[in-house]
Amino acid sequence: MKITLNNREEEIPGRDRMTVSELLEHKQFSFKFLVVRINGKTIKPGEYESSLIGDGDQVQVIHLISGG
Repeated sequence: MKITLNNREEEIPGRDRMTVSELLEHKQFSFKFLVVRINGKTIKPGEYESSLIGDGDQVQVIHLISGG
């Protein structure tokens, strides 16, 4: 499967679809506060297990950092 992740083309071998949770695990994104968008649609954390990413999708994973 080929996707665009954070403006970079990524190839994930052996897959034609995966959930947001699977992608986060595959890429080892472990930040506590994340914003995930698939093709411009924001995905809520409660939807990570059911939201599918497919071939050709545009995915953004942004981690939020707070500070002062």
